[in-house]
Amino acid sequence: MLSMNYRRLVRSSAIYDLVATAAFATPWTFGIIHQLLGQLTPLPPFVPLHVLFANLLGSIVVVWSALRVWNPQPIFGLFDSIARGLFFIWQLYYLVVMGGSPIVWFFAIPELLFGLAQGYGFWLLHKVHAGSPTNCKIVRYFATVLS
Repeated sequence: MLSMNYRRLVRSSAIYDLVATAAFATPWTFGIIHQLLGQLTPLPPFVPLHVLFANLLGSIVVVWSALRVWNPQPIFGLFDSIARGLFFIWQLYYLVVMGGSPIVWFFAIPELLFGLAQGYGFWLLHKVHAGSPTNCKIVRYFATVLS
């Protein structure tokens, strides 16, 4: 049961990523999303090199997301939680150190929440499957109730 729930979490985070980043994958859709986001908050104009990097990032996230939707293996959830941690760190740096646009919080909060949920879920899943004794009440609870 815990394994199925974790796979559902991995798939859900992938679907969120597809929705949140698919528009960044092509120059045409990026132009539309940049214009829409620019109506919510001031954004700098993008030069072609910026568009290229946005498209590269959007493309790789779409492919990575499609893999996790199609085959939400627990190990993919672990690696995704690490990637989300990195994304969150750089988004936070942009916001706090560089004084970036507050709209980034709209992307940063889900990164943090999905990253923590997947990281903790993988640890919990590994702990339960290994049958490791633990004093953690949360792990014992999930091991008995969900398994």
